[in-house]
Amino acid sequence: MKVDIYGRFQLDVIQENGTWVAYRQEPGKKVKLGELVFPEDLKPDEVPVYLDDIYHELARPGQTVRIISVD
Repeated sequence: MKVDIYGRFQLDVIQENGTWVAYRQEPGKKVKLGELVFPEDLKPDEVPVYLDDIYHELARPGQTVRIISVD
């Protein structure tokens, strides 16, 4: 799934071997965010809520974390 983080950047969040993994698009490549660890039991609809908990300090009033697309 592609997730928009407050209109500041986007992450590709996918499951690899049963674990959620996030990638950030950089010019010409995707960079794995190894420092971002998801709970093992996290359901797909809980991903935006979890990312909001992680990145909430970047938010301005009225901004949200939202799913843009699901692959």
